Amino acid sequence: MVSGPVDNIILLADCYKSSHYKVYPPGTTKLYAYFESRGGKYPYTVFFGLQYILKQWLCGPVLTKEMVAEAKQVIGQVFKRDDVFNEAGWNYVVEHHGGRLPLRIKAVPEGSVLPTRNVLFTVENTDPAVPWLTNFFETVLVQAWYPMTVATASSVYRQLITHYLHLTHDTDEMAEYMLHDAGYRGVSSVESAALGGAAHMLSFKSSDTVAGTSLLQKFYGLEGVAGHSTPSSEHSTVTSWGRDRELQSHRHMLDTYHQGDAGCVCDSYDIWKCLEEMWGGELKELVLERGQRGGCVYLRPDSGDPKAVVLKCLEILGKAFGTETNKKGYKMLPSCVKVIQADGIDLHSLWDILEHVKEHGWSTGSVFFGAGGALLQKVHRDTQKCAYKVSYAEVEGKGVEVFKQPITDSGKTSKKGRLTLERGEDGTYSTVQHGKGDLTKDLLVPIFEDGTLLQEYTFKEVKQRADQGPQDFDVIKFLQESKN
Repeated sequence: MVSGPVDNIILLADCYKSSHYKVYPPGTTKLYAYFESRGGKYPYTVFFGLQYILKQWLCGPVLTKEMVAEAKQVIGQVFKRDDVFNEAGWNYVVEHHGGRLPLRIKAVPEGSVLPTRNVLFTVENTDPAVPWLTNFFETVLVQAWYPMTVATASSVYRQLITHYLHLTHDTDEMAEYMLHDAGYRGVSSVESAALGGAAHMLSFKSSDTVAGTSLLQKFYGLEGVAGHSTPSSEHSTVTSWGRDRELQSHRHMLDTYHQGDAGCVCDSYDIWKCLEEMWGGELKELVLERGQRGGCVYLRPDSGDPKAVVLKCLEILGKAFGTETNKKGYKMLPSCVKVIQADGIDLHSLWDILEHVKEHGWSTGSVFFGAGGALLQKVHRDTQKCAYKVSYAEVEGKGVEVFKQPITDSGKTSKKGRLTLERGEDGTYSTVQHGKGDLTKDLLVPIFEDGTLLQEYTFKEVKQRADQGPQDFDVIKFLQESKN
């Protein structure tokens, strides 16, 4: 395998960043910036992913004279002029700092769950000769938006699933296995799969995106794995047997993976015939025997209207295998068989299915789910309105508050001055501006300085914080309001 497409940190930034060092006010020696979610789809944020970015790109000696020379050539060709690239500035970093970046970064601990519109991390230069470095690395640092947004979305999925288990099931212990990440093929890159897959694992232990586990092992000290899967058929493993031998394909799957759980797709042809005559008929005893050994068969529809299809699957399987009524009065399939719906799942379709199942007297514990593109790919930086802005500068020895206040969009007004993140006695978070915060109460932790990682979090620590969930979040009220 070849190395990645970018191996030079100077090329990790939008091109126009290379022109900015000349246009800050003369005498500028300090730039201080912050990152936040300015609001967006979800009212809270699960912060995750900055440690990966720092360890992958910014820790240690990361700059050489050869990189400066390469970037000089590239940037010169990009702008078609030779007066843009900051050759002297970059060589200064090599010569005076050994290629380490003279930056200080403070951040909220990873896994923290807090309301939007609060500072998540700050960045400032530690050498007055290179203040422009603070904003130069906005491009790569802001990419924390992606794992943060997936982590937040998965948290909301978990809240919704748990809500319906509380209503219709005797326990919520299975919640962390009830949304399977099937998004590896649906994302834009392997790196996206790793970051998004890892973010999902903060809320769920069910995943086919093994790249997430790899990232957590390398960058978050994970021992073992964080996401589990089950031997499962796909359409090719069914249709390659031919339509007339569909029954044999399912039997072969069960015989091949004789112990534990197994997943089988059922709609390659006629799902109702498959469920009634094959799984509820010819294969029924194999399913029951597996159940006696502690295993379960997960039967997967993969087309049609999810809400209607899931309910009909439950009714057919309930007739074939029987049902039990739990303490809350809802029907349950026996432990040997479940439905798993992984087609067309997003937050609102999941809500529709769960509510529909509940309305028809079924425990939602009889249905598991999978999500792909909607989970890992149907997000963007503005899902949570993530932004990185300079809020403080020192020019000619004087501190200056820096902010934007566009008259056409007050929501983009940025914060002013040095910032602290504090938590009141009632547990509420607030971002204190203008340098007026109490540093002894600041929740932002120094994590990076002059090329050294000062604080390293393990996946276990991050997950423990994320598991605490948001304060006073009503997932149904949120869905009702977002639907209108």
